[in-house]
Amino acid sequence: MQESMTYQASEWLFANHLTYLKYDERFYQQGNKMKIGIAQINTTVGDLSGNLKIALESYHSLVGKGAELIVFPELTLCGYPPRDLLLRKYFVQECTNSLIEFAAATGSCPALVGYPEINHSQKGKPFFNSAGLCWNGEVKQVFRKRLLPTYDVFDEDRYFECGASKLYFSHLDQKIGVSICEDLWDSHAKLYSQDPVKELLDNKIDLVINLSASPWHLDKKQTRISTLKDAVGRLNCPLVYANSVGGNDELIFDGSSLVLNPKGEIIHSCSKFRTSCEVFDLNMGSPSQPLPQDDLESIEEALVLGLHDYVRKSGFTQCLLGLSGGIDSALTAALAVKAVGRKNVIGISMPSAISSDHSVSDAKELAENLGIEYHSLSIQNIVDSIDSKLAPLFAGLQPDVTEENIQARARGLLLMAVSNKFGSLLLTTGNKSELAVGYCTLYGDMCGGLSVISDLPKTKVFELARHINMKKELIPVHTIEKPPSAELRPDQKDTDSLPDYEVLDAILHGYIEKGMSIKCLLGEGFEEETVRKIISLVDRNEYKRKQAAPGLKITPLAFGMGRRIPIVQKYLN
Repeated sequence: MQESMTYQASEWLFANHLTYLKYDERFYQQGNKMKIGIAQINTTVGDLSGNLKIALESYHSLVGKGAELIVFPELTLCGYPPRDLLLRKYFVQECTNSLIEFAAATGSCPALVGYPEINHSQKGKPFFNSAGLCWNGEVKQVFRKRLLPTYDVFDEDRYFECGASKLYFSHLDQKIGVSICEDLWDSHAKLYSQDPVKELLDNKIDLVINLSASPWHLDKKQTRISTLKDAVGRLNCPLVYANSVGGNDELIFDGSSLVLNPKGEIIHSCSKFRTSCEVFDLNMGSPSQPLPQDDLESIEEALVLGLHDYVRKSGFTQCLLGLSGGIDSALTAALAVKAVGRKNVIGISMPSAISSDHSVSDAKELAENLGIEYHSLSIQNIVDSIDSKLAPLFAGLQPDVTEENIQARARGLLLMAVSNKFGSLLLTTGNKSELAVGYCTLYGDMCGGLSVISDLPKTKVFELARHINMKKELIPVHTIEKPPSAELRPDQKDTDSLPDYEVLDAILHGYIEKGMSIKCLLGEGFEEETVRKIISLVDRNEYKRKQAAPGLKITPLAFGMGRRIPIVQKYLN
């Protein structure tokens, strides 16, 4: 019996070995005999020496792991997006110097690294968005981006000229096509007169490389995978996609680099929201489907990464925020602790005579749960002093939002003073719903250097708070369950001024992110009076958003660099 089992096992191994050889032979016949190193690295815009150091360390690490070709993200050497730094007199020349220095350190393993290139032709825009092929101490070839996006957060056509260089090179008997980010986004083809994918197809390449700096937002991963699969479907060859990771200002890059086989199946993937330097064999790897995307987990990871990098890359070590006892400040504090550590977060409660006892106790309990430094500074004397000073001027006038905002501005004054004294980055705590309708106070609760949750609607704030509490209660349950309130007047609730957040967020999503008109929104079943009120509030408060702290982008359309609405305008559709 043992001999029979051994024979059967041997027969099975032999049969499957033949199957593997046939599978392997199919790849070898297509010329895919290569180990690819993907350098999914976190660079800082403008830190040319720092970026070069990271790139060189990654190159040598991947060579040591057996890589035969190494791919870096788009504009690695300068960081993405460099924006008007490109217009500084020596910036692009110094980037070129970095490329030459990088190339000098390369050996027999070629590397594709992104950088801005000077357009010496004197025709068109002054620069190219390029990738240098560095090999045996030299820059052997340069590839230039063809499709230059100018939508949403992108403004590449402002700086770069459309490339026209050859799109492939040969290595290990393979013809390797090189594309840069947008060049593979066939779904955007209608925006351009060129089709780089068709050109790659005409050149009958064996492998396509894509250097990318693709910012993350909700639902971006599935859109990206679909795009890459479409490109593979047209090209009928494997694809290596190397994406940047990290936070740069408002943008968050998730990495999530991929290798797809000729069938468009994902056979290798890098981690999301983390740096990664890995080597992948194009002949090895079982097809796998991406894990279902947990939106709340991804939002948390993205915000933590964005906040961490904003603090680190800006030169801060410590964060500061006001703790109102409400859910927005509680969520922001919890994210800050995950981003920079509890020892580097200061929370300050600033009660007034209107503040409820539970708001003060909730703020203190939150601080204790998180283990952060906590202080309580009453603002009542400041408010009383300002009221007294203004009394003669306001004589005969009824109290209104003016007096309410004095409280918010008193808090902003104290927080900015603490920020100045200790060199802490002040975090604002407003959410997207409030920022949309102007339910926030200029020079008050809007004070700060970064708005962590300004692209998170209020309904998502509640969901994310509950998600964070799943493993351990960090945010007091009472903070999550009590009715939201700004507490700027007695017994105030958000619903005194706004519809329920489920309704408000649905209208805002339609109007801001989907571009729906009043007529379209009414067709969705919303009440006309509510719709017109909300849209009027959104339009009238553009001036506030122009003065707001930069916020981390997590939705397809965030307030900030991707949304360019005039402050003074009278179009009401």
